[in-house]
Amino acid sequence: MNIKSWAPVGAVVVLAIASLTGTAVAQEKSVAVTAIVEHPALDAVRDGVQAALKEAGYESGKNLKWQYQSAQGNTGTAAQIARKFVGDKPDAIVAIATPSAQAVVAATKTVPVVFSAVTDPVAAKLVPSWEASGTNVTGVSDLLALDKQMDLVKQVVPDAKRVGMVYNPGEANSVVVVKELQKLLPTMGMTLVEAAAPRSVDVSSAARSLVGKVDVIYTSTDNNVVSAYEALVKVGQDAKIPLVASDTDSVKRGAVAAYGINYRDLGEQTGRVVARILKGEAPGSIKPEVSTKLELFVNPVAAQKQGIELSEALIKSAAEVVK
Repeated sequence: MNIKSWAPVGAVVVLAIASLTGTAVAQEKSVAVTAIVEHPALDAVRDGVQAALKEAGYESGKNLKWQYQSAQGNTGTAAQIARKFVGDKPDAIVAIATPSAQAVVAATKTVPVVFSAVTDPVAAKLVPSWEASGTNVTGVSDLLALDKQMDLVKQVVPDAKRVGMVYNPGEANSVVVVKELQKLLPTMGMTLVEAAAPRSVDVSSAARSLVGKVDVIYTSTDNNVVSAYEALVKVGQDAKIPLVASDTDSVKRGAVAAYGINYRDLGEQTGRVVARILKGEAPGSIKPEVSTKLELFVNPVAAQKQGIELSEALIKSAAEVVK
């Protein structure tokens, strides 16, 4: 066969390869993930999202472009990351924790946004209600029933009258919890004593300000507090004030007990929502979800260091006993 007769065949092969390449590129999806800070609970959310996407057929390095950035606790950095991600035009942005979610939602009305580890997305003004938003935003909340949290406080410290709470007054998640506890605790014969920690470095001094004023310290999913949890644990041990947490990862770090969400599971639930969007669903048609899988973790060693002993009944009822 002469050269002229080969030319059309070569052109067809080139076109076929180009077509296949174009198909592969079209199939690749892009997900950008940001968190306000790195700590075990939020890291578990991130890893859970990635695991759920892989299970749904989206794997980083194959058919998924995955990028992650932490704001290192800085809301200004969170806003910069949000603007950068919006400029990248991914198929979805996952925003972990309220400050990062607020930054991303403020930065775009078009790129799909999936929030995670946000206690009250309505109070945080991420969505107008718990119904499908009709906007570019949906997600998964870590909202907890506070009456069950305070029942646990009573089981850990039966005679507790004054409950201390260190929190960041600039974080919507925490402000919601404070307001709810101010209403709830008097109905249970207890009162709330607050200590503000606007930055992670303020957590230790805020906790020390509670010494002599409280019988127990309750920690919500406040990101400043959780990222500096070891400082809180030191105060609890030195002053013999038990710490009751709302996330199970904090029990491994020195809290006495927590009846809370498994944040890896929360991440996987979030990842399944992201996968639905990657497959074509509009975020505004997906109702915000709440994690309903709660687990009791206890740490008897931490309890002894903080001046109490957990009941055998409580220990036996735990999903995990931290040694």
